[in-house]
Amino acid sequence: MPIVGGLDIHRKQITFDYLDTATGEVRRGQVAPAGRAHLRAWLARFAGRDDVAFALEGCTGWRYVAEELAAAGVAAHVAEPAEAAFARGRKRHAKTDRTDARHLRVLLEQGRLPECWIPPAQILECRALLEAYHDLRREHTAWIERIHAVFFHQGAPRLGEGALRTDRGLAALREAAAVHLSPAGQLQVATALDMLAAVEARMEVLRQQLLHAARQLAGARALQARLYGVGPLAGLAMTCWLGGAGRFSSSRKAVRFAGLDVTVYSSDGKRSPGHLSRQGPEILRWVAYEAGKTHARASAPGHDYYAQVKDRQDGKIAALAQARKLIRQACHILAELGDDALSAA
Repeated sequence: MPIVGGLDIHRKQITFDYLDTATGEVRRGQVAPAGRAHLRAWLARFAGRDDVAFALEGCTGWRYVAEELAAAGVAAHVAEPAEAAFARGRKRHAKTDRTDARHLRVLLEQGRLPECWIPPAQILECRALLEAYHDLRREHTAWIERIHAVFFHQGAPRLGEGALRTDRGLAALREAAAVHLSPAGQLQVATALDMLAAVEARMEVLRQQLLHAARQLAGARALQARLYGVGPLAGLAMTCWLGGAGRFSSSRKAVRFAGLDVTVYSSDGKRSPGHLSRQGPEILRWVAYEAGKTHARASAPGHDYYAQVKDRQDGKIAALAQARKLIRQACHILAELGDDALSAA
């Protein structure tokens, strides 16, 4: 590429550093304020050229920058942030936006840039919906925990497991709050119930959109048909984060990408207990774990393995072990489909 460059993205500005390999000229500066309109105007200088490439880190904001680069006919290369930082080596100089942009440009120029896969637009949209749904689920759980905490803090009788799942249970909860809680406690519970109703309404809207998207995606349908415990949401999430031709050279790397691999620290005979790395998409770990729990059923094809691990350890470890198997199997199925997994069913 005659022109190679790096972009360091921040909320207020985008710092650029690019080299014209034909003339040896290096240009540096900033696009401020950061945004589509200003970036589009800056990219106009490369209009009509097909020999321009820029590298950027896969951090917040990379999506709109990559989209604008592609629209301008500029090749976009998204770098994995942690590996790009590791390629810098030991810190010898002050770290600034200009040095970050130059570092990305040098990695791209030398062919050492640790690149990330850039998903198609429809996959990015599905990811955004899945993340929003997962955020709402966490918020829903948090409000339920607040209600239980208020009852416990004021010494009220313990609520049953299904107290918030039925209309009858909600009516009984309100009666208990009126009898056992102070006015402030009653207000806390009433506020939590109102928030739960609002969150549940929005969750249902998102759920319907996600179910529709899962029905339209070939990879999600294939995973649902071939993997026990994988439903529409799990199939959609696995396809969105694991699908695409050539994504992983082995299923073990897919498990690591999901953050379900066990990390171990060992030095001079001292070894700390292993724990999950918890790196990568949180929602992918969640759907895999929920799917793994379904193998506790006696009718599940992987129940024997689940039962063996549960007898040695516990049910949580067994579900995690099953989740890793599901990620590996999903990786193989999606690899067979290639880019067809991301097409319409």
